Amino acid sequence: MSEIIENLGDLTGVIAQYGSKLLLAILVLALGWQLIRRLLKILDRMMDKNDVEATLQRFLLSFTSIVLKVVLLIIFASMVGVETTSLIALLGAAGLAVGLALQGSLANFAGGVIVLFFKPFKVGDVIEVQGFTGMVEQVQIFSTMLKTYDNQVVFIPNGVLSNGCIKNIFMEPTRRVDLTFGISYGDDIGKARDVIQGVIDKNEKILKDPVADILVSGHGDSSVDFTVRPWTKSEFYWDVHFYMLEQVKLAFDEAGISIPFPQRDVHLIPTDSQAVPTDTHAIRTNV
Repeated sequence: MSEIIENLGDLTGVIAQYGSKLLLAILVLALGWQLIRRLLKILDRMMDKNDVEATLQRFLLSFTSIVLKVVLLIIFASMVGVETTSLIALLGAAGLAVGLALQGSLANFAGGVIVLFFKPFKVGDVIEVQGFTGMVEQVQIFSTMLKTYDNQVVFIPNGVLSNGCIKNIFMEPTRRVDLTFGISYGDDIGKARDVIQGVIDKNEKILKDPVADILVSGHGDSSVDFTVRPWTKSEFYWDVHFYMLEQVKLAFDEAGISIPFPQRDVHLIPTDSQAVPTDTHAIRTNV
């Protein structure tokens, strides 16, 4: 009986020693969990005030939550007597193995963070990248989804986007529409300029400021070339582009101004030397 009482006393001492540690560790775990939740709420409000991209905001909150909770669990394990050095080494080795196996995905992941943080484009922008042109539908962590003008969906890896060249076509509120029109050498340059200006003045989508340029830009083989540069809001770019191509042609026809096509003079010379005429015959053909 005395031995049992002695063992019970030792057990009570062990419970008193380790039970207090366990209770303290559980208390730290509970308080730490609540503290993490409050920190995440504060971080969420800070990102809302700074207009952080919604996708990036969710990712940062999730990533921060995982990191803080892992640290808290390691602290808990240390307080209850678990050797944490080997645990940390095991987690590091596992992280290295996963990183090597998923290095391509990690590159896209890092690229997604860069794209979401620095914002070279946003949802709704039209961009040109990797030979594709389309509107940005979604900016995800690993890839960005584009919808092309012919309604196809293209997924571009974010690693490519963060390390390559991106043309953001509609990032600025206004754009210049660059066009070229040719007239015959026999036509009046001043009249042609007035006709083009009249077409521009009829379209309300073309901005009055800046003023559209109508410049003689070249003397071609068959035409005098005009470079025409009207300005418009970015969303009306293609409307103005196609309007000008159609209406300038109709206005030139109405004004009697010709849009020339390439021509070439071909001289035919007989191969029989006895039948060579005194004059060669020039035949003009359209090419």
